[in-house]
Amino acid sequence: MQTNFQLSRRGLLAGLAVLAARPVWALPSNPDVVVIGAGAAGIGAALELTKRGLSCVVVEADSRIGGRAYTDTTTFGIPFDIGCAWIHAADRNPFYKYAQDDGYKLHFHDLNLTSLYYGQRRSDARGLKREHEAEETIRKNSERIAKRRDTAVTAAVPQWTPPFEAAATYLGPMDMGVDLSDLSTTDYARSADLDPNYLVYEGYGTLVAKVGESVPVKLSTPVRTIRWGEGKGVRVETDAGTIEARAAIVTVSTGVLAAGSIRFDPVLPEWKETAIGEVPMGLLAKIPMLIPGDRFGIKPFENVLIETPGRQEIYFLAWPWESDLMVGFVGGEFGWQLSAAGEDAAIDFAKQRLAQTFGSDAPKRVTKALFTKWASNPLTRGAYAACLPGHYVEREKLGRPLAERVFFAGEALAGPLIQTAGGAFLSGEETATKVAAQLAGPRAKAA
Repeated sequence: MQTNFQLSRRGLLAGLAVLAARPVWALPSNPDVVVIGAGAAGIGAALELTKRGLSCVVVEADSRIGGRAYTDTTTFGIPFDIGCAWIHAADRNPFYKYAQDDGYKLHFHDLNLTSLYYGQRRSDARGLKREHEAEETIRKNSERIAKRRDTAVTAAVPQWTPPFEAAATYLGPMDMGVDLSDLSTTDYARSADLDPNYLVYEGYGTLVAKVGESVPVKLSTPVRTIRWGEGKGVRVETDAGTIEARAAIVTVSTGVLAAGSIRFDPVLPEWKETAIGEVPMGLLAKIPMLIPGDRFGIKPFENVLIETPGRQEIYFLAWPWESDLMVGFVGGEFGWQLSAAGEDAAIDFAKQRLAQTFGSDAPKRVTKALFTKWASNPLTRGAYAACLPGHYVEREKLGRPLAERVFFAGEALAGPLIQTAGGAFLSGEETATKVAAQLAGPRAKAA
């Protein structure tokens, strides 16, 4: 439609403008602080450090900024978020105000299920209500259990009836990125209610990149080693040279830390290694499909869950922005399995679900599709972090600094706003504030 073309062109130009505006920064040899990673947390940290009068540089292994916030502006003719898409907790999320101030097109999106299928059978209003009630029961039971012990959220499921099966799917793999059997009750109970939620037409990734356009970032510069045991500061060795700084803020994912992609010298203490291992990455992957024509009786922006036996469920965000996109999501253990099978297998799976639910002709109408590859991306190794049952205490250790010179920030350290870009940004800000206070201490004493 003409309307869609005009909107997509505007969104495309917005994304290109952000890329074109980025200056090429030199790599300073001795800033006050070096920030590792130019995702939301790194951007938040750098902006706060600059505000507090500290010099900093952000080093980023990728060729762009934004981290897990990344908007594709070409594949489908409209901006599509390969990574995070919802501005969660907009009343507390700094990106919401940035979006408003810069005139981004926003759509309030209620994340409650609006369509539930058990195979081919569409649940009626009563069945949908039971699923909503099951979600609420699991939440309340998790909060109650977490007051006494930290165990798997499956303990909060009173019975495995269809409504509770669907609720477990929607709350676990489709939200937290892990099955409930792999999720800590305390982690879940302490995560915030993320309402209100907004989608961004131009793309959340475009917005994050715009917010970070003034940040001094050295792109395509992977960090190889962080030396923190000598002298009073840190030495950060990159492919572009070595940076000496008074402190470092590490914002990479727990997946990257666990893989040992960055070497620490001295090696990380055992308590830090344990914390990284007990807060591993979960996975939520997308399978967007362009499907012109009939819309299966589903309205734009509906939330559709298709429950099937065998823990191979798929959720769809239907027709966002009146587009022809059905955006499929797979998560948890099945998401990892499908990622290992590859893009063709993932797209084939999504088409099979379309055929089983909406008729054998549905897959034939798919004109374009892709599969997001956060699982295999060496710079992320997953979508976002979730604490294993019984190990919530490791969250605090994960954020504990090394020798008051190597600090940590990111979505895994965002308190109630874990697993969100807004939470990561706030974590970066908070950590930068602590670093500024730490660095001001010796100067104040000397004065």
